[in-house]
Amino acid sequence: MKMDRRSLIVAASLTGLAAGRTGRAGAQTPPPVVVQGQSRGGPPGLPQPAETVDLWPNGAPGVPAGLSEIVQERSTDGLVSDRAVWGITRPRMAVFRPDRPNGAAVLLTPGGGYKWVVVDKEGYELGRWLAARGFTAFVLFYRLPGEGWASGPDTPLVDAQRAMRLIRHRAGEYRIDPERVAAMGFSAGGHVCASLSTRFAARVYDPVDAADRLSARPLCAAPIYPVVSMDPAIAHMGSREKLLGTAPTPAAEAANSPDRTVPADAPPHFLLHAEDDDVVPVDNALRLHTALRAQKVPVELHLFANGGHGFGLRKATGKPVEVWPDLWRGWARTVGLG
Repeated sequence: MKMDRRSLIVAASLTGLAAGRTGRAGAQTPPPVVVQGQSRGGPPGLPQPAETVDLWPNGAPGVPAGLSEIVQERSTDGLVSDRAVWGITRPRMAVFRPDRPNGAAVLLTPGGGYKWVVVDKEGYELGRWLAARGFTAFVLFYRLPGEGWASGPDTPLVDAQRAMRLIRHRAGEYRIDPERVAAMGFSAGGHVCASLSTRFAARVYDPVDAADRLSARPLCAAPIYPVVSMDPAIAHMGSREKLLGTAPTPAAEAANSPDRTVPADAPPHFLLHAEDDDVVPVDNALRLHTALRAQKVPVELHLFANGGHGFGLRKATGKPVEVWPDLWRGWARTVGLG
């Protein structure tokens, strides 16, 4: 269902957003609640984000003509939402505020093979889990590289850098320590996360305001079952094609493979993958692990024999891999996140 102007106005009223508040980056785009012609804000009883932060005060740079946002509800179960969003022209963060902030924040980048962004399974569900434990969570609706943006393959990284800087710029408003901001991403969103954690210093867009004077380096990073390498031998070919096209050069493959762009000052990493992943080969996490160790960057790696791909929280239940969020939280304490 296309998010036309009327739908956006209805959605904004449903979520109670207050556009134009002091310190906001312009009028804020609401979370996607209008799906298949009906208002649906997610499963009943679960907290939904009532606040978003648009990344760009004057609109995203290099917008393609004719692009419009579309939301598709893929779940047939009224108690489980599984929305995919594409055609994102107003990249933004949906915010999950904890009742008792612990001073730390996490930028979440859901996956979707760079075809779309799966905001529930690898975004909102993790946002709720984090907020319940004191973390302020920001779910990133990043632009997709195959939709004609002027920044091409760098498009998701542009949004991730800008998001990290905005979180820090508004740290006082969210009662967080600007030094304690982490990144976590899943599948293709894991590629966004790993690109941010290895190319945080790359100049991929022109500064637009004071926020862009701040660092985009996360305190720590957690790419979960991540797309990493663009090497055809182990790449997730769908993500590779959306990112680089059908015939990328070796230079383009290298520049967009985070295992080949790790700097010596990369942040500590937490990596997790299932060895039976039949979508994104476990070699992606292994190559990133090797590259981080080569640069003497602190890294913790967890491999599970079973789990498949895209388990997030909901598909991990009842399996050994269901312990992964607590493993991450224990590790996060050791690197100062809390």
